[in-house]
Amino acid sequence: MSTYFNLAMIVVSIVLIALVVLQSRSAGLGGLSGGDFGGSGYHVKRGVERLLFNVTIGLSVVFFLLSVLTVILVG
Repeated sequence: MSTYFNLAMIVVSIVLIALVVLQSRSAGLGGLSGGDFGGSGYHVKRGVERLLFNVTIGLSVVFFLLSVLTVILVG
């Protein structure tokens, strides 16, 4: 049973990493500091960007629940 939980956590974590990388708007090193050097200000998420954001939140919740279930059931 622990094998299934571990496999599910690996798959979810790989997909979660891919979604976070797809969401990055800044490809340069300036985006790593967290500052807004482009002067764009507030940005509203629309379309695919909003979908990726919501799926990322959902997968992070699934990953958290899988982690808790692994600890409780496998122990």
